Amino acid sequence: MASRRVNPASIAKLPASLPTTGAGPEFRTHSLRLPPEAAGQRFDQALARSLPQYSRARIKDWIDSGLVQLDGRPLRAKDKVLGGEQVRIEAQLPAQNQGVAPEAMPVEVLHKDRSVMVINKPAGLVVHPGAGNASHTLQNALLGLDPGLALVPRAGIVHRLDKDTSGLLVIARTPEAHTALVAALAAREVTREYLAVCLGVVTAGATIDEPIGRHRTQRTRMAVRADGRASVTHYRVVKRYRGHTLLRVRLETGRTHQIRVHLAHAGHPVVGDPVYGGRRRLVAKASPALVAQLRGFTRQALHAARLKLVHPSTGRDLECEAPVPKDMRDLLAALEADQA
Repeated sequence: MASRRVNPASIAKLPASLPTTGAGPEFRTHSLRLPPEAAGQRFDQALARSLPQYSRARIKDWIDSGLVQLDGRPLRAKDKVLGGEQVRIEAQLPAQNQGVAPEAMPVEVLHKDRSVMVINKPAGLVVHPGAGNASHTLQNALLGLDPGLALVPRAGIVHRLDKDTSGLLVIARTPEAHTALVAALAAREVTREYLAVCLGVVTAGATIDEPIGRHRTQRTRMAVRADGRASVTHYRVVKRYRGHTLLRVRLETGRTHQIRVHLAHAGHPVVGDPVYGGRRRLVAKASPALVAQLRGFTRQALHAARLKLVHPSTGRDLECEAPVPKDMRDLLAALEADQA
């Protein structure tokens, strides 16, 4: 799955000083010298720049806890440095998932190495515990699958899929990988492609560049609104049917419900979407098999099919694809048969 081509820009982001472990995987030990150009910077700022695999909040917490020494003495996070000082860190990583119990649940793992996993989430599985879903979530399952994820924020989950959207999610297995992947997502360096079956015949591919924010009156919904956050969705036509279209959709941003909101706004809601799909519509003279499929498809026909990123440790491209799940295959087969 991983290619051998190295991305030079990503190699530049790799830490200058790699961590070593102490008595167990929960410890990190570093010994490094601040660069001369750090002169005049805050201690936490200079150290965060020297160790980009950690968040600045984690660095500050270590400093405040007395786990970092500068030339053999502690320093406050806000104190200025001269550049060239020797830094020593001996720190324990705190647990990050208090209150979320590990559960033995099946997880389909498509790729796994020391830093990351890529999993194929089934439709119907909630990603994070929340109101009405205190357990039996993907986060519970990941903690049961890999106890080391207890030390990684949200058990390594760096992006999410809606409960009824199936497909690929990348999981960070270390705090360092988590920081790098969150930064890569924010910088739009992760490619996420989806397959969506939508209503209507789409004539050509296009880009939807419309801001998305919380619906003004229905707070569980999102909507296109002028004061929303910038949201960009690209799509192209894969296959046209008599009254539906299979689209390949690429996210440039990652807003809540983005694909579902954008396609509904464009007049082509995702088939089966209970929130944005509107009243169920059937194609004139549709076959009984297609009618049964459309009436029985009770989740949005949306699948995260392809994921491409630069591996946070090796700098190599990592690309994974997830097969279309059976319910969508059956739907597409019925749409295809209805063409005849």
